[in-house]
Formats: sequence, C-alpha cells, structure tokens
Amino acid sequence: MKKLLDSALSSVIKRRTFIKWGTAAGSAAVVAGNALPLKAMATDSTQAKAAEDKVTWSACMVNCGSRCPLQVHTKDGIITHVESDNRGDDVYGDHQIRACLRGRSIKQRVYNPDRLKYPMKRVGKRGEGRFERISWDEALDTIARQLQYTIDTYGNDAIYYQYGSGTQGYKTDGPFASKRLLNMLGGFLPYYGNYSWGQIQRALPFTYGGGRPAAFGSFTSEIANAELLVMFGYNPAETRMSGGGEIYEHINSVNSKNVRTIIIDPRYTDTMLGKESEWIPIRPGTDAALVEAMAWVLINEKMVDEAFLEKFCVGYDEKTLPASAPKNGHYKAHILGQGADGIEKTPEWAAKITGIPAKKIIQLAREIGRAKPAYIIQGTGIQRQANGEQASRAICMLPILTGNIGLAGTNTGEMPGNYGFPVKTLPMGTNPIKTAIPFFKWTDAIHRHHEMTDKTDALQGGTSLKNPIKFIWQYAGNITVNQHSDINRTKEILSDESLCEFILVFENHMTPTARFADILLPDITTIENYEVASNGYASGSLGAVIPLVPAIAPMYECRSAYDICAGIARRFGLEAQYTEGKTHEQWVAELYEQMRKEQPQVPTLEDLRRDGPYKQLAPKHIRIALEDFRKDPVNNPLGTPSGKIEIYSEQLATIAAEWELPEGDVVTPLPQYVTTWESHLDPLTEKYPLQLIGFHTKGRVHSTYHNVAFLREAVTDAVWLNPADAQARGIKDGDMLKVWNDRGETRIPAKVSPRIMPGVAALAEGAWYAPGKDGVDRGGSFNVLTTQRSTPLSKGNPMHTNLVEIAKCHSGKKA
Repeated sequence: MKKLLDSALSSVIKRRTFIKWGTAAGSAAVVAGNALPLKAMATDSTQAKAAEDKVTWSACMVNCGSRCPLQVHTKDGIITHVESDNRGDDVYGDHQIRACLRGRSIKQRVYNPDRLKYPMKRVGKRGEGRFERISWDEALDTIARQLQYTIDTYGNDAIYYQYGSGTQGYKTDGPFASKRLLNMLGGFLPYYGNYSWGQIQRALPFTYGGGRPAAFGSFTSEIANAELLVMFGYNPAETRMSGGGEIYEHINSVNSKNVRTIIIDPRYTDTMLGKESEWIPIRPGTDAALVEAMAWVLINEKMVDEAFLEKFCVGYDEKTLPASAPKNGHYKAHILGQGADGIEKTPEWAAKITGIPAKKIIQLAREIGRAKPAYIIQGTGIQRQANGEQASRAICMLPILTGNIGLAGTNTGEMPGNYGFPVKTLPMGTNPIKTAIPFFKWTDAIHRHHEMTDKTDALQGGTSLKNPIKFIWQYAGNITVNQHSDINRTKEILSDESLCEFILVFENHMTPTARFADILLPDITTIENYEVASNGYASGSLGAVIPLVPAIAPMYECRSAYDICAGIARRFGLEAQYTEGKTHEQWVAELYEQMRKEQPQVPTLEDLRRDGPYKQLAPKHIRIALEDFRKDPVNNPLGTPSGKIEIYSEQLATIAAEWELPEGDVVTPLPQYVTTWESHLDPLTEKYPLQLIGFHTKGRVHSTYHNVAFLREAVTDAVWLNPADAQARGIKDGDMLKVWNDRGETRIPAKVSPRIMPGVAALAEGAWYAPGKDGVDRGGSFNVLTTQRSTPLSKGNPMHTNLVEIAKCHSGKKA
C-alpha cells in the first residue's frame, strides 16, 4: 500500500502543473503539499535525496524573538522537507541555532488550507468573513482611493498603523516598507510600547533611567557566575525554547555550576522540570507584596547593603530622600509601617495576600540576603497584570537592597539582555505626526478620541488627538481581533462602520483579524521572500546574521509588502521616490553592503546565502547590566534625573499628582504593592471565584502557527485546573468545559494538574477565536475573557488579571 501511495505521489510531483499553484485546484494543491508521505519519501529514500534540486537558507520570522534559521529542501519548486541549523560541532558559544517544532513545521504553514491566494474585498458585514476575489489593480486602486479620502476628509492622523507580530525580523519589507510609504503620504498615527512588555518598558526607566535597551538586564550567561538564581515568572523553556533562544544559554549557565534555582510562579512551568529547583506558587498579581515582606526581613535582620544604597540610590531612607518628598516618604519607612499607609509589611501580612506561608517568605528573604552574587530576574507575564508597573519595579528592589547590581553573576531584576546583530533597515523617512497613543489604546482612539489626553490616556508628543482612527493598516498581525483584549467589545467597535471606516489587512492566512478586513491582500511567506535578518531579541550572547532566499516562487497571486506598497505609491505618483529605482532584492543587497562597511568581518552576501548564518558572540563589556555605573557612577551616570538608581521617583510623584486616574488605579513614587480590580481580594470573587492567567504555549507563537494541525495535536490546548478546584466542580481531566465571565465565554478541555496552585486557572493565549452561532467561542480563545481596562502608568494590557468561573459543559449538548 505504501509503495502504491508513494508511486502515486511521485507521479503527482512530476506533473508540471503541480508547481503552477495559481492554476492548480487550490484544495488539491494544498492537500498534496501537506501530505506526510512526501516528507517520508524525501527523508527515507536515498534515491529521492539524490534527486533533490536545491537547499535554500531561510528562517522562522515570528515573534518569539529567536529568528531561527531553516534549510528548506525543494524538488521541482516544491518544498519536500525542512531542516534547521546543523552545521559544525555544536559547541556552546558556537552552537547550532536550532529551530523548535514550530519553525520546523513551516512547510505546513506555507501549504496550509487557510493560505490566502488572491486579493479580495469584503461583500458581507464586517467580520462575517465573506469576500470575493478581485484583481490587484482593483485592490490597489481601492486602497489608494481610501487613503486619499481619509487624508482629505480627516487628516493623516486618522490613519493608524496597527501593531503586528505575525512576521517579525524583516528589515526591508513588511513594517518598514509600509511605514516608508505612509510617511511619504504625510504620516500616520503612531503607537508606543508593545503587548509583550509595555509596562516594564514604561516603568523601569523611572528606576534605572532611559537611554539603554528598555527592559533588558544582564545576559543569562551571567547566571553561571551566580550562587543563586531567583526567577519571578521567567519561563524560557516554553517562551524561548529554540537553539536561537535564551533557553540554550540559560540551561548551560545553570548546569555549569549547578546554580540553585528558585521559581516563583502560579504554575509549575517546564523551566522547572528535571532540575533540583524549588517552586514557590504565588497568587497572580501579588509579587510586589512578597517583595515588600522580604524587604521587611532584610531590613530588620540588617541584610541590606547600606553602603550601596547610600552611594548609588535615591529614596531608600531619610538620608537619600529627595527634598520634594514628604517626611517618611522613603522606602524604608514604607516597609516598616512608618509611611502614609501605616501598614508594616511583615511576612504574616504578605502571607494572607500571596498565599505563601510566612515561614517560607522569611526563609526566601534570608537566602537572597546571604547569596553573593544573586541573579534575580522577572518574566514579562508579571507585568501583564493590572498592577504590572508596580510589580516590575518592586521585583527590582531585591537586587537593589542587597547590592546585587553591576557585578559578575548579578542582574538588575529586569528581563535578560540579548545581543542582536546590527542589520541595516529600509529607510522609512520621518513621520510628521508626532502625537502617539499607547499600544493598547487603539480601540479607545476609534470611539473616544475626543476624551483622550496626555493626562488621561498617556498620549506622548501631544496633549490631545485631533481625529479618531478611520483607517487601520494591519500588516502580518492578528492584534486587531484575536490578540487584543475583550474580543466581544472589540468586535462591537469594529462592526460599526461609522467609526473605523476602512480596515486593510496583509496576511498569509484567513485569521480572525483577516475576517474583519475590507480589503484583504495575500502576502508572501518568509520562505518566498528575500531578506537579511538578525536573530532578534531572545538570542542570549550569540548574535547572528541570517540569510533568507526564496526557496519557492510566490504562490498563487501573493505579493510582498514592498511590491504592494510600490504599487500604491505609483497611484500617488511616488513610485520613483519610493523605490529609488531598486527592486526589493536590490535593496537587500545594497543595505547588506552598507552593513559590511561597518562590520567588515561579515561574509559577502553570496557566501552568506551559500554557507548559512554568520554568528558572533556579544562583546563581554555589555553582558553585565550597569557594570560601568557600579565601577564609576560619577562618569557613568544613569539616565534618571539624579543619575542614580531612583527608588523614590520625583517624576512618578508628579504624574501621580497631575494625571486623571480612574478609581482604583494608583501611581506611586515608590515601588509598592497595590491591590487591583479582579484580584483574589475583589468582591467579584463571589460570582467568579477563579483567577485566570494566560501563558505562552509551545504549540504556537502567540497566534502564529495555530492553524498547523500537527502542532495542535502535539501541543493540545486545555485550561489548567488544580485537582482541588476540579473536584469541587465535578471536573475530570479531558472534560469539555465552559469558562466564562461577564465579557464572554469559551469552550476548552480540562487539564487537571497539581502543577497549578488552587484558586488559579491558566489558559494558553493565541488560540484562534471561533464563535458559534450563539456567539460563544469554541476555539479556547483567551481574549474573550480579558478586559480593555488599561494599567495605570503605561496604559498597557492587564491580560493576566481576570476573574472567571468554570464548569463542565452539560452532557448531550454540543461543545
């Protein structure tokens, strides 16, 4: 039977019509392209291997930060199989940048039944997903006409370039190509921050100053020099698990000296498994309370580094407190109960909040106080809470109090530093529109722009918005529907065409966001594109330059963003200015040569494309955060107003006094615990008793790769429940559940496990929204349950602050 199947498939491959994807029957072509026996034939048959046409370097360019290289094997213009980096001896420091299961499944992403084939326009109601095929000329004419109408009627600030994370790492296409065109047309409404670490980016410059990589501390290579590693929600084994990600360096560093590791997280993550480590489960949103109680122990047992605090810091005690601060406004007074709230932050006080016994808090504080050096780090899930800015600043107090900063084996408490090779980008020009909105506030800018100011909604570069968003330009992102909070509210806003009048989407697949497009354009995949990329922001100490060369011709009628934008520019009489007479491939080559003039050690583009990625270790002098400051604070001041580490921030005191904050939101000059809405202390727990957090799954990157069936089978989606919570609800592992609150409802199987603490449920983010006729999501989409209420300081996404209830779906009813 196998011989007959292989023979039939071999005959299919030999047909010349097979490679003419634009004229082949779409479903038949995709099924053949996805078929497993093709891979078996290519990998198991010596004869088939000998007959392969070529091997081409490319990369997985999604938003885990790794940008792992791929070797794409093709025969007769068809992908047969994909390998990752397998060069050299794979010695740590010059190790192979191996892709994880997601990148290795990219063939199934390219030949996917959801693949968009040609330009389309909406024919039904927005969001229904009803489209008809149109020509490229009609598509580009419509886009140009709508852009001109929006500019003439409202102004360029009514055009919004939407945040996107579906294809990241492009230097000459995608976002750069899009913004280059929009800037030539007079600009667009920009955003600042991002969904991944918007809160930590905004908060920590008040402590450590700007002018340096935001939210990045020491490299994880420094863990090898530490006596103790303490991780608050840091989980690289699931979020950055490839050979190009931090986990490779993390594991090598921990294992090299058998560094004792403590993980503080509501969930026992894969970063824990197989190690002699300690898991301390904690209630979501209470990390700052834990830190304050540990600070109480450190102060009372005289384990703080007084000399460090006096020399390098502002606001620890009365001696270092700014003159503008109130009496007893310093951190020490706050911890000892002498501050404004009068509460002594004892371990017993924190135990009631965090769920961690007081004895364990004392033990943990003493261990941190005695460890020299200690590497303390936080993951970004911590700051995606309603009090995320406070939590991120609070965690940094542990290395500050103990003087574990600027020395070998230490970290600032931030996310780790990473080395990204400086690859040149397509020139974008200057955006004339200066007022920027926080990344999370775009739905507000559609329906309540007239209320938004710098004091109410943290606008930057201006005090108010002149116009609402009328035109959304979404390139390679699922933010507009699937990845933004409160999907049902988002749908309601987008469905009103009198508000946002036009939505343009460039995509590879029919995502939930693509279904809301007015014009939907088929983008080429990275396997079909030219690029030179850096390995991004999750690489540890090993930087790389990665070549992308088309392994196959663009399928169907798909076009690159650069070519699409050039076509739109032509309709404005700007094509010559836009392209400067160069194709996309010529831009790639020219910018690469510019980089080689500054980095002469990099191979020629021809050699890079033939031999594969060029790797280079980060310079040693950038691997320890604040090392120069620690050695010489006078000549290497921080970017804070004082030039020192600011425990008490006068800038935040001003914001607290001047901003108009919703009831319950708090901004404080000190890093401190704040009880939030929808916490375990909220009266709403009587109706919705479980705290629901999200996490990143190994089966996709945010929502990218979700439609690859192999990955859905390998990493199934389920909501995590502690056995005690499951038993109380009569739930068994694998039962189909409904998870709901006032914002929405989703259906998802149960994963009953002691790896999550009681009172907390966890659901992987990124599953594609799939509503039934009753409006209930059947896809396990996390964001039907989240809120659009933003965090106080950054106005960021509090996606892990949710109260829900969970129950079994009634038997006999279709889930």
